[in-house]
Amino acid sequence: MRRGRVVAAVAAVLAVTAGTIAVTQLGGAEEPAGSRNTGLPPATAPVERGDLRDSAQADGTLGYDKQRKINSGAAGTLTWTPRTGSTVERNERLYEVDGRAVRLMYGSGPMYRTLKAGDKGRDVEQLERNLAALGYTGFTPDTEYTELTEAAVKRWQKAQGSKRTGKVGPQDIAFAPGKVRIKSVETAVGDLAQPGAPVLTTTGSERIVTFQLDVAESQLAKAGTEVSVDLPDGTSAPGTVSSVGRTAKPGDDPQDNSPKVTLTVSFDKPDDVGGFDQSPVTVNLTGETRKDVLTVPVNALLALPGGGFGVEVVRGSAVREVKVELGMFAEGRVEVSGGGLSEGMKVGVPKI
Repeated sequence: MRRGRVVAAVAAVLAVTAGTIAVTQLGGAEEPAGSRNTGLPPATAPVERGDLRDSAQADGTLGYDKQRKINSGAAGTLTWTPRTGSTVERNERLYEVDGRAVRLMYGSGPMYRTLKAGDKGRDVEQLERNLAALGYTGFTPDTEYTELTEAAVKRWQKAQGSKRTGKVGPQDIAFAPGKVRIKSVETAVGDLAQPGAPVLTTTGSERIVTFQLDVAESQLAKAGTEVSVDLPDGTSAPGTVSSVGRTAKPGDDPQDNSPKVTLTVSFDKPDDVGGFDQSPVTVNLTGETRKDVLTVPVNALLALPGGGFGVEVVRGSAVREVKVELGMFAEGRVEVSGGGLSEGMKVGVPKI
């Protein structure tokens, strides 16, 4: 993960370097802190007032949601499959076995039996709601397969050019939560299909991004966190963290086996997002925001002999060293308070 805020020990920033004053002893026993001329620092930077955002970036992968398998509902020779990358909607062909089309219907439950008059169950209601959505009505969608349902099924079968049996089963339809995108074809045309054997791998049609965070950093991106995603075409798209994994696992980087959680980003406008499946993207995270605070560059900090930190305030040819309280680190700067600091003051920094 590429961090935008400072998380390493401040001591690393305060190392003594040749030709620069990186650490100054302040407030020693022989001389109290205050105005004194110790020589001007190599460079100065202004004290700024504004909002400070704790931001970070993570490498992500562009993909599609809701991956699942479509298994064959009948035995026979596979005679047609859709093109990889295509989208299949309600009542369109998913595949064909022995020239007989298996069509997509919408529903959360599987099509596991042949339905006929007298049957009851949730799968009956799923079928009836699809028939109604397609215009085959004359019944009330419920959990009972009545003679009215059978009549509607026969009208649907006639429209598809199928034998009018009034019955429908896994050899005729497959359920999915919504329209699907064909990710891959698992059985080639001409091969034998067996009930329960995979024919297609599908996904939802909505674009998403998945990325990983160290467990220690997961507080930066809880469900509902707003993010922006840098896409392969150079554009940026807004989104929201829609889910956070509950299990920590080693990451994909063989050089880093620290436990990580997987997060998913849903786009605000998924239909506007382009790019190839599995393309690399960058997720921009914004954590805490401190509003209207004073900040200085991190390398302006000085280590105090008794603990804590200070800065060198430069005014003309005079240098005044003052103790400060530190707040949030972000964007190469640090929130400071105390010491009579105000916006526009100059503080000493190492020469760039």
